[in-house]
Amino acid sequence: MSDKPWYKDGLRFQCTQCGDCCTGAPGYVWVNQEEIEALALKLGVDVAEFERKHVRSVGLRRSLIEFDNGDCVFFDSQARKCTVYDARPRQCRTWPFWQSNVKSPAAWEQTCQVCPGSGHGPLVPLEQIVQQVQLLRL
Repeated sequence: MSDKPWYKDGLRFQCTQCGDCCTGAPGYVWVNQEEIEALALKLGVDVAEFERKHVRSVGLRRSLIEFDNGDCVFFDSQARKCTVYDARPRQCRTWPFWQSNVKSPAAWEQTCQVCPGSGHGPLVPLEQIVQQVQLLRL
């Protein structure tokens, strides 16, 4: 029995920049202090102001706020782009390679159904997928 995951040969992914992962049903974009500071710097505001305007507490954790329709506060719906892409949180940077999405072939297939870039494009090697999964477990 192999100790390698089912996706040992890699998975295909190429971001289509559709914005679907930034929109839709309400949820959470978890942020830590380092990410909050990077986002504040990107926007040219102090950290306290950034937190007041863009962060909510959820228990002991913090998440970016969303618009009423569930879209991320940093998603430009007209341009269909992230306005803070270079400083986006780790949760955003690691999509779709979250533990919940690669735990089984069925989970990956479900991810491919909701993300047009998943299952398409260049083959992402195992090592890169593992690195992304380890950055964030959802």
